[in-house]
Amino acid sequence: GVLPPDASASGPINIIFVLADDLGWHELGCYGNTFNETPHLDRLHHESVRFTDFHASPTCSPTRASLMTGRHEFKSGVTHTILERERLSLKAVTIAQVLRAAGYATGIFGKWHLGDSAAYRPDRRGFGEVFIHGCGGIGQSYPGTCGDAPGNSYFNPTILHNGVFEKTQGYCTDVFFGQSLKWIEEKRKEKAPFFAYITPNAPHAPLDCPQQYETLYKGLHPDERVAKFFGMITNIDDNVGRLLGRLNQWGLERDTLVVFMTDNGTATGAKVHNAGMRGQKGTPYQGGTRVPAFFRWPGTLKPAGVDNLTA
Repeated sequence: GVLPPDASASGPINIIFVLADDLGWHELGCYGNTFNETPHLDRLHHESVRFTDFHASPTCSPTRASLMTGRHEFKSGVTHTILERERLSLKAVTIAQVLRAAGYATGIFGKWHLGDSAAYRPDRRGFGEVFIHGCGGIGQSYPGTCGDAPGNSYFNPTILHNGVFEKTQGYCTDVFFGQSLKWIEEKRKEKAPFFAYITPNAPHAPLDCPQQYETLYKGLHPDERVAKFFGMITNIDDNVGRLLGRLNQWGLERDTLVVFMTDNGTATGAKVHNAGMRGQKGTPYQGGTRVPAFFRWPGTLKPAGVDNLTA
C-alpha cells in the first residue's frame, strides 16, 4: 500500500538511485549515530518512505547484481567481489536495459563492480552514459578481469567516460556527483525521463578524503582511519544535499523518485557505534547486511517508516 493507485498516471518519472559503498545502517544521525554529522541524509530519511529492517548482501558485487536484476545474485553468477566471480552473467537483464527500452536516458556515475572486461561493462548492460572507475575501489586491481586504472587516486581520479579514459579534477565523490548533475541538467533541458545511478566508492577503503572533512573527526577514536571514514560519509552527505538542492532549483522534485541505499554493512565504523548489532561487512549478521533504504517522491509517497523485513 505504499504507492497510490494512480501513481503512474502523470507519465514516466525520473529515477535517481544513490548507492553508497560500505556505509552501515547505523552510520547516520537519524539512526542514533551521535559521532557523525549527516544532516542532509537525515532530512532525506524524514522525507522518505524508509525501510528500517532492510537487508543487502554482505559485500559489494552481490548486492549490486541483485539491485540491477531484481534477482538473487547467484542467479546471475555473482558470488564474490574478485577472481572473475564479480562478473554479471551476460544472460542477465538489468533495470537499465528495461528503462532504456521504455524511453529513458540512463547513466552511471561511480562504481560498477560487475565486470571490467568490455562485454561486461555498463555500456553493454543498458547504460547510455558511463562515467566509472574499475574494480571495487579506486586504484585496486586483482588477478583476472577486475582492475582500475594503474596508480589511480581518490583525488583527480582517472575515469572511464564512454569508453575513453579522462583525467578529472577534484575529490572522487565530488567528481561523481558533479558529473551526474551536469548530465541530469542536460536531460532536463531535453525533457527526457532519466535514470541516474550514482555510485560513489566512498567510504570504501583505501580511506581518504579532503582535509577539512577529516579534521571534523580528528581525535574521535585511537584508530586514525575512523576520522577519514566519517569524513568520507559527511562528504557524501554534503553531495546528497547538493543533489536535493538542484532538484528543487530545477523544479524536478515532484517528478523524481530519489532512492538512497548502501551495498552492505559498515567496513570501519562498527568499532565506534554498531547500534547493538553483531558483525560488519563480510559477515552474515545484521551488522553486515542491514542498510538504509530511503524512497523519496514528494507529493506521491507519504513519508513513513516501514518496519517489515525487506531486502
